[in-house]
Amino acid sequence: MSSRAGAGPSAGAGSAAYSPPGFGASYLHNPKPSYPLMARRRGLEGVVRLDVRVSAEGIPTGVKIRESSGHESLDEAALIAVWHWRFSPARRGGEPVEGTVVVPVRFNLEGDIGG
Repeated sequence: MSSRAGAGPSAGAGSAAYSPPGFGASYLHNPKPSYPLMARRRGLEGVVRLDVRVSAEGIPTGVKIRESSGHESLDEAALIAVWHWRFSPARRGGEPVEGTVVVPVRFNLEGDIGG
């Protein structure tokens, strides 16, 4: 999972180096979304891209769909899961700050759900 995407408008502000929030570190223990049973039975697959605003403490403060999978049940499952995730906060000059990251969530029947 890439944690570099979606640095947000504050990425270039100030002279201190900025790094966006991250979500891929294994120590964060973010659970994969549940694959909705009806979506699985119908063979629905897709990728949901979410814009996630992350506090300086690494907690999501806003999650919205940037790009739908085309299936409401998959989009909803991704939203619910990511609201419960924890993130590595963005950093500016080594200090944690609020930031935004784009989180892709893939629903694939042949493979695993992933980012």
